[in-house]
Amino acid sequence: MGKVFVIDPAKCNGCYNCQIACKDEHVDNDWAPYAKPQPDSGQFWLKVDEKVRGSVPKVKVSYLVHLCQHCDNAPCIAAAPEAVYKRDDGLVIIDPEKAAGKRELVEVCPYGAIYYNEELDVPQKCTGCAHLLDDGWTVPRCVDVCPHDAIRFGDEGDFAEEIAVGECLVAGREADRPRVHYLNLPKRFVAGIVVDLEAEEVIIGAKVTLENVQTGEVLVSETDEFGDFWFNQVEPAPYRIYVEAEGYLTRVVETDATEEDCNVGPIDLFAASA
Repeated sequence: MGKVFVIDPAKCNGCYNCQIACKDEHVDNDWAPYAKPQPDSGQFWLKVDEKVRGSVPKVKVSYLVHLCQHCDNAPCIAAAPEAVYKRDDGLVIIDPEKAAGKRELVEVCPYGAIYYNEELDVPQKCTGCAHLLDDGWTVPRCVDVCPHDAIRFGDEGDFAEEIAVGECLVAGREADRPRVHYLNLPKRFVAGIVVDLEAEEVIIGAKVTLENVQTGEVLVSETDEFGDFWFNQVEPAPYRIYVEAEGYLTRVVETDATEEDCNVGPIDLFAASA
């Protein structure tokens, strides 16, 4: 059945151990016939993308690991079957000798995982540390150094539950059949604070209802001891927010999380007439 990677961004704290280990393993090291040395700079066969989301004071930072997806229907293999091959364990390898001069491989990868080494005149990417696996290692270096199990690697059958609920890194590329499965890919958050400006106080325990305008899906939360509310991992969409609290008029606010996370800021409630 082959090997797979399972990556959970929710467990990643941005330590960059995996990215550093990948560079340490491949820079200035010739692992023929799997790969020639990776350059000191300009290439990240495994890269941690850091994204700051929202706006002050409602901010989150997400980390997303990018690497070759080792697709079963790999576009790079289709483009150069004489130079790129899939091993029995599922890893996709660019033959550094046969792929010399094939710049087009950089463009055919929809995941941006293939780089071109100008000095050596060869396309390069993650090999899954095939040289280590063939030498008796059970996991690649990136997996070995991850302190939070955000990157895991092993037999496909051992990850059946994760694969069943996993997602592709790039939506719509399921036909590539990537062997890197992602859990908890960052979606959107909608957050804010509920206040009584006249009383100069936050409102604790207010009921906040988030309605997806497109689907009608409803989520409910309450403001915390700071008057804050958070809705995490919601779908990119326009939303309607209903805020209710005892002794106050209900407030309705529109927001749009289609393109980015939303900090709606202070929502001022007005006291109901006696």
